[in-house]
Amino acid sequence: MKALANWTTKHVFSYVHGNHLVYNTCWEDPRLDREVMTLGSDDEVVLITSAGCNALDYALDNPRNIHAVDMNFRQNALLELKIAGIRRLDFEQFFSLFGDGGHPEFADWYRRLLRPDLSPASRTYWDKRQHFFGRPHPDSSFYHRGTTGVFARLLVKYLKIARVHADALRLFSATTLEEQRAIYFGSVSEKLWHPAVKRALSTDVALSMIGVPKAQRDYLEKTCAQTVADFMEDCAEAVFTQLPTADNYFWRLYLFGRYSQECCPEYLRRPNFERLKGGLIDKVHVHTGDLTGFLRKHPGKLSRFVLLDHMDWLSHQEPQLLAEEWQAIMDKAREDARFLWRSGGFHVDFVDPLKVKRGGRSVRMGDVLSYDKAKAEECHARDRVHTYGSFYIASLAA
Repeated sequence: MKALANWTTKHVFSYVHGNHLVYNTCWEDPRLDREVMTLGSDDEVVLITSAGCNALDYALDNPRNIHAVDMNFRQNALLELKIAGIRRLDFEQFFSLFGDGGHPEFADWYRRLLRPDLSPASRTYWDKRQHFFGRPHPDSSFYHRGTTGVFARLLVKYLKIARVHADALRLFSATTLEEQRAIYFGSVSEKLWHPAVKRALSTDVALSMIGVPKAQRDYLEKTCAQTVADFMEDCAEAVFTQLPTADNYFWRLYLFGRYSQECCPEYLRRPNFERLKGGLIDKVHVHTGDLTGFLRKHPGKLSRFVLLDHMDWLSHQEPQLLAEEWQAIMDKAREDARFLWRSGGFHVDFVDPLKVKRGGRSVRMGDVLSYDKAKAEECHARDRVHTYGSFYIASLAA
C-alpha cells in the first residue's frame, strides 16, 4: 500500500508540474536575496525562473547578466510576457496586467505590442490563454490562474463561506503588530485552521497545487516533528502576528487577488519600472531546460546561484542528477561565487556529502563550501513569505 501511495503522490505532482503553469508569482523574498548577494556590475547570476518576479527585482541592482532557467516552459513564457510588457507598455498598462491582474484590452495589447517579442513557444502558449489577463469582470484576476492561483481562489471562497474573509483583509490595514495579533487571534485563526481545512491541506492534490513535492513534505515532517498542515499554521501565525503586513505583498496578493501600488514587488513600482525599461531589462535572459544543461553550455563563469528549493525533490528522487548538477555548478563558479537555496526541512544535509571534481581531484562539497549560518538564520526570521523550513547561504571556502 505504501508503494502505491508513493506512486500516486509522485504522479499527481508530475502531472501538475508537467502540464500547467504552477507559479503565477514568486514565493521567495527577493529583498533578502538581494541583501545577501550584494550584486555588483560584474556579477553574473543564475536562478530558477519560477514566475520571473525575482529575476526582475535582481536586475534593479544592475548586475552584468541574469540567467533565468526553468524546465517548465510555461514559467519562462510568463517571464517573457513580463519582459515584453516592460519594453512595449507604459507603466499604467503594465501595472494593470501584473499589478491588478488583467485588463479588458489585453487581447489588443497582446496582438499589437507583446506577441512580436515572444519566443515561438511562448507565443503558442499565450495565443491560447489570452483570457488569463482579459479580466471579463472586476473580480477576475490572472493571480487566480495557474495551480497556485486556483488554490488561492479556493482559499478565498472558503474564507467567505466561513465569514472571515473581511477580517483577513483587515490584517493588511492594521498599523501595529498588536492590532494584527488582535485580529488574527480574535477573528481569523480558529476558522482559518479548522480541522477540515488542515486535512485538505495535507492531501497530495493540495500540496502539488502549491508546488510541494512529497520529498519536501517528508523533509519537513522529519526535521520539525509536525504535520505539513501544522507547519503551515505556524507559518501563517508568524506572518500575521510577528511581521508587519504593510509591505507583505506575497500574502496580500492571494487574499486580494491583486497588488496595490503601495504593496507590490519592486519591479511594479513606477521608478523601478522606468529603470528596467531604460535598459536594465536587457540584462535578463530566459533559458528553458534543466540547470545542469544550461551550465554545461554556458560559456562563461557565474558568481551568484539562486537555487530555490528544487534540491529537496532532486535529492530524494534523483540523487545522481543532484551530484551532476553540483559538478556543473563547480565547473562554472567563480572563486567569489555565492550560493542561496531554501528547503522545506528545518535542517537538511544533501549537499555536503556530494563528491565533485575540483582542481583535478575529488573533493567533498562540505569541504568546498563555507556557510554563513548566522546571517541565514537572521534573514530567515525576517522572511515575509515564511513558508520554508530553512535558508542557506554558502560561498566557496578559501
